[in-house]
Parts: sequence; structure tokens; C-alpha cells
Amino acid sequence: MSTHANHPFHLVDYSPWPLTGAIGAMTLTSGLVKWFHQYDMSLFILGNVITWLTMYQWWRDVSREGTYQGLHTFSVTLGLRWGMILFIISEVFFFISFFWAFFHSSLSPTIELGTSWPPVGIVAFNPFQVPLLNTAILLSSGVTVTWAHHGLMEGNHSQATQGLFFTVLLGIYFSLLQAYEYIEAPFSIADAVYGSTFFMATGFHGLHVIIGTSFLLVCLIRHINFHFSKNHHFGFEAAAWYWHFVDVVWLFLYISIYWWGS
Repeated sequence: MSTHANHPFHLVDYSPWPLTGAIGAMTLTSGLVKWFHQYDMSLFILGNVITWLTMYQWWRDVSREGTYQGLHTFSVTLGLRWGMILFIISEVFFFISFFWAFFHSSLSPTIELGTSWPPVGIVAFNPFQVPLLNTAILLSSGVTVTWAHHGLMEGNHSQATQGLFFTVLLGIYFSLLQAYEYIEAPFSIADAVYGSTFFMATGFHGLHVIIGTSFLLVCLIRHINFHFSKNHHFGFEAAAWYWHFVDVVWLFLYISIYWWGS
């Protein structure tokens, strides 16, 4: 097959990573079930290992395509932009379902909940303690990722590096504080619809923070290795869009679930 194309599009090579990713996801999910029911983490750990190895090698291939092989032309990048935009829109609707469940139960609490919200017997978090600190952390991370973006657009390598480094650091700090909050929580996911909606909404947001932090960490490593330029850095832009989406979702979570819902 000829290596020269008469079109600007990228026809991907055969890759094993979608298959290994699917196997990793299946193993991870099965491992969670086994962990919950049999208290055995071995399958869960194996699923994590397969998933992380797949992520590393898939990202490596995409970085090579965009940086060294010149396959991310203007037309390809435009397609990637629309793909990222549509993905974020799908994520918006994903979180809308959790807010819908929360407001459905909280605006008209049933007799079983004691006709009050939070339900009788539930001690809610103080919104002006750890949740407020986490809000400040995520808002600050939004500033630092914008700082990194401007540094990149102006060709200032050190400013972009510093902005990305602090964003990743703040993302890790947020995740650690949320883990501490969960450990100290006075209720569990099994405590009525309040516990279910609280842990589902904040838990999935926490998962998105971990994904976004990983995304930005990969961008930081690529930036240190001079993979990005002023005009060609969509990988970073996609990570920044995703991070701003995570910030906005947290603001809605904080206002509705932590502050109004408490």
C-alpha cells in the first residue's frame, strides 16, 4: 500500500488498543463486583494494570501521529475538535441525569424520607469547610490552566510548564481532599436517596477530576518534551476544555448538593 495520500485525512493503522482497552474495562468492572462481594481485589488490580498499559501505549501512538508523523492536518484537527465538543456535550447530559435525580427527590421529599431534605437521620456536610476549600482549589486550577494556555500561545515554554504543573498539583490536591471527605462522611451510599445521589454525583465528578488530571499530566510530559507549538497544540486545548467543564460541573454540585441541599 502506498504511504502517500492524496487527501488530508488520517486513516488510522490497525491497532490492538481498542481491543485491550475493552478487555481492561471488562476485567476492571468484573473485578469491582468480585471485590464488593468476595472482598478480593486481585481481578480489580489486574483490570487496572491492563487499562493503564493500554492508556499509555494508545496515548504514545497518538502523540507520535500528531508530533512526528504529521498526520494531524488542519482537516484532522477540525474533526478532533468537533469530536471533543460532542463528547463534552454528552458528558453534560450524563451529569444532568444525576441533578435530575437529586432535584426530583429533594424538591418534594416523600413520607419515607420524613418529608424533609436532607432525610431524617442524615447529617449533611458543612458546605463552608472542605467543600468550600475544594471549590477554591478547582477555581484556582481553572486560572492556572488558562495561564498555561496563554503561555503556550505566546511561545513561552517556562510559563506554560509552570501553569500546567500547578494545575496537575491542584487536581491531585482536590482528589486527596475528596477522599478524606468520603472517609469522614457521616453517611454512606446506602443511606436513602440522599446518600445515593450524593455519592453518585460527587463520585463521578471525582472520577472526572482524576481523568482530567491524568490528561493534563500527559500534556505536561509532552510539553516538557517540546511536542507542542504555538499553532499546533490541540491535545492541550482538549485537556483544557475538559478541565473547564469539570470546574463548571463542580460549581453546580457545590451550589445545589452541598449548599442548597444541606
